[in-house]
Amino acid sequence: MTPQELANLAHLRRARDLIDREYARPLDVPTMAAGALMSPAHFSRQFKAAYSETPYNYLMTRRIERAMALLRAGSNVTDACMEVGCTSLGSFSSRFTEIVGMTPSEYRAREHHAVKAMPNCIAKQHTKPDRKGKKAARETARETLSRIEEAS
Repeated sequence: MTPQELANLAHLRRARDLIDREYARPLDVPTMAAGALMSPAHFSRQFKAAYSETPYNYLMTRRIERAMALLRAGSNVTDACMEVGCTSLGSFSSRFTEIVGMTPSEYRAREHHAVKAMPNCIAKQHTKPDRKGKKAARETARETLSRIEEAS
């Protein structure tokens, strides 16, 4: 890698860290790009090349991941939606279903005994949303939850 490519990766990591830290506040591509010291268009292209998803998709995946933890802890769907920075319950529910494979209400209603017993770092690995397409995500989510429930 060239020194410029390494510098770009460092800037992209800075922007990704910004998303991870500030996921609950309103973030748009120009704000994220400013954190990476890049123009919005260049930032979007470079981010997708480095992390295989757009900055917005990364942000929404982080938000859904945090919402899953809130729902497991007993928050209601509306509170979880607002807590993670989403402003539209309908858009949140659609995106949650797309990524997780079930509605937020279905996810909240499931038993999560095994996940609650795990250390947070392990639970995060086992429940991390994965964008593999709607059907694959649904199957993956159900398989993961089944495995976790069987382990408890």
